[in-house]
Amino acid sequence: MGKIRCYIFLILILFSSVSIAQVNQYMVFFADKTGTPYSVSNPSAYLSSKAIQRRAIQNIPIMESDLPVNPAYVTDVNNTGASVIYKTKWMNGVLVSCDASLLPSINALPEVSSIEYVSPGAHPSAGGRKKSVKDTKNTKEAATDNQLSMLGMDAMHADGHRGEGVTIAVFDGGFSGANLTAPFAHIFSENRFDAVASYDFVHGGHGVFQYDDHGTRVWSVIAAYSPGSFVGGAYKANFQLYVTEDVPTEYRVEEYNWLFAAERADSAGVDIINSSLGYNIDFDDATMDYTTNQMDGETAVITRAAQFAADKGILVVTSAGNEGLDASWRIITAPADARDVLAVGSVNSFMVRTPTSSVGPTTDGRIKPDVVALGSGTSIVRANGSISTGSGTSFSAPLVTGLAAGLWQRQPGLSNKDLMEAIRMSASLATNPDNFLGYGLPNYIAVRHFIEQAEQEELFAVFPNPVTHDTLNIRPKNPEDLPPVVILLVSAQGQIIRDQNVNFTWLNNQYTADLSFLSAGIYLVRIQAGEQVFVYKIVKI
Repeated sequence: MGKIRCYIFLILILFSSVSIAQVNQYMVFFADKTGTPYSVSNPSAYLSSKAIQRRAIQNIPIMESDLPVNPAYVTDVNNTGASVIYKTKWMNGVLVSCDASLLPSINALPEVSSIEYVSPGAHPSAGGRKKSVKDTKNTKEAATDNQLSMLGMDAMHADGHRGEGVTIAVFDGGFSGANLTAPFAHIFSENRFDAVASYDFVHGGHGVFQYDDHGTRVWSVIAAYSPGSFVGGAYKANFQLYVTEDVPTEYRVEEYNWLFAAERADSAGVDIINSSLGYNIDFDDATMDYTTNQMDGETAVITRAAQFAADKGILVVTSAGNEGLDASWRIITAPADARDVLAVGSVNSFMVRTPTSSVGPTTDGRIKPDVVALGSGTSIVRANGSISTGSGTSFSAPLVTGLAAGLWQRQPGLSNKDLMEAIRMSASLATNPDNFLGYGLPNYIAVRHFIEQAEQEELFAVFPNPVTHDTLNIRPKNPEDLPPVVILLVSAQGQIIRDQNVNFTWLNNQYTADLSFLSAGIYLVRIQAGEQVFVYKIVKI
């Protein structure tokens, strides 16, 4: 009997220790990248050629923030007994899973600057939290003509711009059924889905076609295609899909999942990120909630991550939020408050703001949303392939993403911030923007004219394009106003093929380059005139 009591006592102690021991997830941040084996002079070790090319086109230098986390620091954290899950180079840290008892050992590492608790449990649960959207089910057929024509995308498609050559990433809570239904089949048959880059940051692995179907519906607005019944805004683009949202729960780790996904998308050469996610006061741990005063473009984790992506040349398009009727909040949700993120509000087909659509301004007084699109009765495709309708800024944002993809296809030399500015400044309320509709409804033709008018004011003409007879001519509009010019010929992989110094005058007002040694393909001409940089995409036939 005494032995039995002893065994029971030992079992109780064991269960007691298990209940006390709590494995959670934490972000561990490092103070520096000292001793890293990576270098800004060798970006091909950690960035794709397309990511390097994006930076070259937009004159964005490779920076320390591009360098991966120091592997030695990662090893040190692992050696404490913590499990490193993901790394962030932009914020210089790692996501770890460990018992709280290991935190003093991690914090004692000389390279560690801080630790942040981000989620309970060793691993996120399966599934994801549904967003505030409303579907009209069992619709046999829903035409997309109206939502496209409101943004002039019918004219964009007629011009031959359907997103070809543009890479779009979609961040959401899951893409259930999208790999099995007919409206998405053209993407897979034409090898325009990047299965290697696409990733599930909630559970790990490449299985993105599961969990929630919110991402399926969002993606369909951009990518789905069924002749005669459904046309996505940029259905010929290339795509990467990322699961960042864990639908049943809401913890800070999901913002960091967004950060990890953005870094992966950047390295893989994405041009546009569409994110129909937003964070404010809905966290399961109230200590993680934000206040309206923190919607300042600098505070929220996901906002800072989105700004990093924008600073790397990616156009980030995000939903403004569906908090318009929430008296305790009303304003946009993170990351829509970021300075260089295109936040999209919702209107109906009569250009009347949807009451649920979040409003501005940001805490520091900037106008938000930036623009609006149809978010009331937007045509979507569901997980089973049926065409239906949905409402919310989740579906107005991908419409603007499709517009941006077609515009960037037409004008590949633009920077992301120049493209965003053109979309804003040519929209329907550009002369009198407000914090309900932002700069208004953008339109392909209006943006095209805005950009092409700006082109007429540029200093150079580059012709013929395509290059058909092995010679390319570069002619300044006014050679008297020019300092000495450097002309760079750059490959599609970002490699400098030739550089030439030229002094233009009225007597020498044209430079002719012999391109006979080049194979057929796409190249960039980068002209540096003092502090100004002009980039032109050329095609050698």
